[in-house]
Amino acid sequence: MSPAGTAIGRLFLNSQVALRLSLVSLLAIGLSPAAFAQSVNIQSEESVDFTKFKTFTMGEGRITSKSPALNNDLTKKRIRSDIEKALTAKGLTITSGTADLKVSYEFGSSRQLEPKTYPAGARGLGTRVVNVPQSEGVLVIDLHDSSTNTLVWRGTSSESEPNPVKLADKIDGMVKKSMGKYPPKPAKH
Repeated sequence: MSPAGTAIGRLFLNSQVALRLSLVSLLAIGLSPAAFAQSVNIQSEESVDFTKFKTFTMGEGRITSKSPALNNDLTKKRIRSDIEKALTAKGLTITSGTADLKVSYEFGSSRQLEPKTYPAGARGLGTRVVNVPQSEGVLVIDLHDSSTNTLVWRGTSSESEPNPVKLADKIDGMVKKSMGKYPPKPAKH
């Protein structure tokens, strides 16, 4: 083989290795923990003056997950305790009697298959679709004005995590991120 042919052969081999390394890097990034990040959405009644709320009471909490790692009394107590701590840290006082706000929550998870596309075939030029199991946990925290019995604030936090046990470990963070956005900032007019 001529020196030019050897150089072209090495260049072709090096480009194949670089392509494979790039594809492996992309796969690693796609499956990183950042791909399973939490999202938080807050909704609030714009006309409500949240500074008037000084006390709260805990209403019912519901867990709708079918996973025993999530649907149990310990998880309920943990969510309730996290919400109570967050609101008292904001200056509100918990009471068992009449309160300004009534707090309720619902936590559920669903298991679904999510299609992921990966390079496949010779030289990675084709594609392969694989259904990857995902669990998504959704925590909804509602605050109702007790005097009008209307919803004034809702925090929705979702977390994509394939393992229900690991999802249970992230509940504290879900509560903290949602409650970190209470009270809402006044609307600019």
